[in-house]
Amino acid sequence: MRCGLIGEKLGHSFSKEIHEMLGRYSYELIELPPEALEDFLRRRDFDGVNVTIPYKRSVIPYLDELSPRARAIGAVNTICNRGGRLYGDNTDFAGLEALLRRMGLEVEGKTVLIAGTGGTSRTAAAVARALGAGQIFCLSRSGRGGAMTYETAYAAQSGAEILINTTPAGMFPDTEGIAVDLDRLPRLEGVADVVYNPLTTRLVREARARGIRAENGLYMLCAQAVYAAEQFTGASFGPEETERIYRAVQFEKRSIVLTGMPGSGKSTLGALLAEKTGREMLDTDAEIVRRAGMPITEIFRTRGEAAFRDLETAVLRDAGRRGGIILATGGGAVLRAENVDAMKQNGTVVFLDRPLDALLPTEDRPLADSGAKIRALYAARYPVYTAAADLRLEVAGTQEQTMTRLLEMLQ
Repeated sequence: MRCGLIGEKLGHSFSKEIHEMLGRYSYELIELPPEALEDFLRRRDFDGVNVTIPYKRSVIPYLDELSPRARAIGAVNTICNRGGRLYGDNTDFAGLEALLRRMGLEVEGKTVLIAGTGGTSRTAAAVARALGAGQIFCLSRSGRGGAMTYETAYAAQSGAEILINTTPAGMFPDTEGIAVDLDRLPRLEGVADVVYNPLTTRLVREARARGIRAENGLYMLCAQAVYAAEQFTGASFGPEETERIYRAVQFEKRSIVLTGMPGSGKSTLGALLAEKTGREMLDTDAEIVRRAGMPITEIFRTRGEAAFRDLETAVLRDAGRRGGIILATGGGAVLRAENVDAMKQNGTVVFLDRPLDALLPTEDRPLADSGAKIRALYAARYPVYTAAADLRLEVAGTQEQTMTRLLEMLQ
């Protein structure tokens, strides 16, 4: 079968890996400029394609038939070539509904705000209606086409309980984008962001920091892909297949970020993990030395600690935008909130908790070159490490044993 994804820019997409995990067909990413869309659809040289930004509405005039759901929503994300006739469906509906149910969000009777007015926004509104939302408002900067402006929503709908982001704000490579000011929506109970790259968008991170239940769009992506595969192949896949693929993609794409005291074994464990998993390892201290062109002790001596920390932040900002790597951080990397935020974009932050009496001073660590300095650092930083971590791993036994325990924790 000839299947794939069409869109204007697809560098962020995980769709090829997801579809090929089903093992039924090959799947290609097909980037099309707007002027090439008509020719592609008229040639019909495919068995099935998914459709993403910005073509979910643009494809409709070229289709021979729409599913009732796609017609009602006015957006298509799945096209099947059935004997030369193009049939359009909307599997995003089922994918988003599956995500909201998995999150345990109660939508019935609630006020739902939907950031964005494109094809996915229409799908989100249809899902919210199907789940019994009390009020639904689509938001845009301009307010055109019947949408509500963000400023109006902050003033008139500040009591909204559910937010669904369907804009590309925060999507790789512009990962610092955010569509909504959460401080102006103080009664939010849940946030669903359809963006899935990075794995934890800025919107999701900020929502969770406020105690709001929040998830990105990876589960939605996996679920809609399974539903699309059923359209392509005529086969039936159960919900367990969606869960299997979701967990596999999440594990593959999520970085393992090692934090802890100087001498806790981050670099050694990182190298073992890289060898075991086949992932690339990045040691932030080594990258700082490479960028600065001098050892860390020399950076401290000639430029000072503040300059070193600025270099460290720049390295972590770049590394945090990547997924699926092993990242061994310096002992003080967690001291800046912006560093922790960067680590959590695509990573699980692991605190390597080695006992104080096992931490030894070394001359190449200016802040930990004596026993007294290590004891002072340990007392000051221990609560910072635990607060930043997603997982705490006691370092005991051999490094191989520690690695095995960590991989078991991450599964």
